[in-house]
Amino acid sequence: MPQPHELSAVELLQAYRDKTLSPVEATRSVLEHIARWEPQLKATYALDPEGALAMARASEARWMKGEPLSAGGHTLDGVPSTIKENIATRGVPVPLGTAATDLTPAAADAPPAARMREAGAVLLGKTTMPDYGMLSSGLSSFHELTRNPWDLSKNPGGSSAGAGAAAAAGYGPLHIGTDIGGSVRLPAAWCGIATLKPSLGRIPIDPPFMGRCAGPMTRTVADAALMMGVLSQPDARDHMSLPFQDFDWLDLERDVRGLRIGLLLDAGCGLPVDPEILEAVEAAARAFEAAGAIVTPMQPWMTPDMLDGVDRFWRTRSALDLAALPEARRAKILPFIRAWAESGGGQSGEAVFRSYYETVNVRARTVAACAPYDYVLSPVAPVVAYNAEWPSPTNELATTMHHIGFTLPFNMSEQPAASVNCGYTKAGLPIGLQIAGPRFDDLGVLRIARAWERMRPAQHPWPQPPKAA
Repeated sequence: MPQPHELSAVELLQAYRDKTLSPVEATRSVLEHIARWEPQLKATYALDPEGALAMARASEARWMKGEPLSAGGHTLDGVPSTIKENIATRGVPVPLGTAATDLTPAAADAPPAARMREAGAVLLGKTTMPDYGMLSSGLSSFHELTRNPWDLSKNPGGSSAGAGAAAAAGYGPLHIGTDIGGSVRLPAAWCGIATLKPSLGRIPIDPPFMGRCAGPMTRTVADAALMMGVLSQPDARDHMSLPFQDFDWLDLERDVRGLRIGLLLDAGCGLPVDPEILEAVEAAARAFEAAGAIVTPMQPWMTPDMLDGVDRFWRTRSALDLAALPEARRAKILPFIRAWAESGGGQSGEAVFRSYYETVNVRARTVAACAPYDYVLSPVAPVVAYNAEWPSPTNELATTMHHIGFTLPFNMSEQPAASVNCGYTKAGLPIGLQIAGPRFDDLGVLRIARAWERMRPAQHPWPQPPKAA
């Protein structure tokens, strides 16, 4: 029989309804499991066992009365959950992954945290991220180094590093990350979990920014869909949010016969794709074809100049943010990130606009390339999980973003894109399949992700904590 910490959110909620398991029992099981993993994994920030158990006891009382909390009619009451630390939770400082931040407790929950609390989720604590979220890494000047549970010598990815590691390790079923260039999909791919980067504005977030999204990070597509019902509820604080649509998020069944699916195996920029990743993604495409989809190879539309332009634009934005800090605080930033950001300073107005134009070009080219297809399959990343101590897969400043050629386009185009595990390397490291769809078709992308989840080969058992010495 599975232990409570191994159950999905869907399974936990059914157990609560049936009164075969209580939120207190589930939360204790998860906290005990975290205690076994955390000395090696270092995925959490502000872990609050006492607060979590208090929330679980309140949830248990509500379930006994048959009155669970909900947000917009969707309940997560009693389900153990974590939230990425850059999503404010009231009373907890928001360090943004860097030792340079003034640790002032947040006055209020940001929109995703508010929705989780309203739906009754048990908030275990926060999860780690690198400095300012500008690395696909678990390396931070504030947090201890976060590692990948599949191989502790490897990186979990980022910037939702702790969320990806926590989901794979079983720190409860529900986790929230954020993504501006791949930051939920990359750790999902490298940690073997499921995620959705939704259409821009589908999940209200504060502060909003071009390309920035919050997204669910879970072990199953159904749990990600369950979270979308809660997280997509409206919040006026996000001035870039979409009009609310009340989807039936758990209506996930979809026949793929006749669907036009594009297959992108070359990003057109950045690092070459590892042969084991190509093999796994091509096998997924063949499975869709065998199920009746019409799969067509795509030519790359990104170019090195487009990727470099977005990189320069982000460097300039970060340089301005860092310039506003006192030197004593700037000195605390991870040296790699400080060097990356400061390289974007001193740009002329014309140079900055040219960089910004490349972000617009990425958007236009991505929408045009995807238009002939219902959905697009691709690798999430060209490489698998890399050295835990490195800030990026190349460990070089000039090529910091050369692994996001597949993920970045869908942030700029505001299209939904999921990551679902599609296999493993010979060394046992997970490989992610990206499934992207037209803007606003978030539920459709989840349906295709669920179809793949049913088609894919048997999955490896989830990693277990190292045995105590």
